[in-house]
Amino acid sequence: MIDTAWQNRGLILALTKREVIGRYKGSALGLLWSFFNPLFMLIVYTFVFSQVFKSRWPGGSDSKIEFALLLFSGLMVFNLFSECLGRAPGLVLANPNYVKKVVFPLEILPLVSLGSALFHLLISIGVWLLFFLLFFGAPHLTLLLFPLVIIPLLLLVLGFSWFLASLGVYLRDVGQVVGIIITALMFLSPLFFPITSLPQEYQAVIHFSPITVALEEARQVMYWGNAIDWQIWSIYLVISLFIAWLGFAWFQKTRRGFADVM
Repeated sequence: MIDTAWQNRGLILALTKREVIGRYKGSALGLLWSFFNPLFMLIVYTFVFSQVFKSRWPGGSDSKIEFALLLFSGLMVFNLFSECLGRAPGLVLANPNYVKKVVFPLEILPLVSLGSALFHLLISIGVWLLFFLLFFGAPHLTLLLFPLVIIPLLLLVLGFSWFLASLGVYLRDVGQVVGIIITALMFLSPLFFPITSLPQEYQAVIHFSPITVALEEARQVMYWGNAIDWQIWSIYLVISLFIAWLGFAWFQKTRRGFADVM
């Protein structure tokens, strides 16, 4: 799995660059849309939850900016997860020429999708950091731990993406099912609330969400200035590594039949 990514790093980078640029090709603002999209999302979510629903973050102040930044720090993580998984079932289907006519390392397609999502994540972090600097000053040094926070999530996303990309070739309904699951996870994960606000018996259930740990730890290091819970992070990392390896093995095992069903 690691060897594949390293050997094809140049191709992965080139395809990621092409995908990012291609997404905004022909638009007047071009890549600037990657900045305006998270900015618009931050404003809309802040208005809806802080003004319409009068929501306040438990344990925080009544500041609308605080609520916005806490909400957006979770949304960045969720968007990376949802973007990759939402596209995963169609990754192979969208590139039939790679399957039938060209000797192409199909297993890098989820890596390319992840690279594109990481680009948008970096832009979103820039938007978040800009707002934090304007209203609260210099961020906590624990912000530097954010890359470590999302490493297990990246492995988890890759594992699921390999599995879904393969399954999507044989079962075309997978894309519809994944869309429903992503929507459900949006509300069954501590995205709009901290997990500590739930009764104890429900907290264990929420921990079954694959993005719960990443969401909680992202807020801790980005806004609250707390360090990573290394014990939970280590368990999350081991599970993510196993799922990534399992997804990659599944993809390599099932890819032999792609050309027959496409």
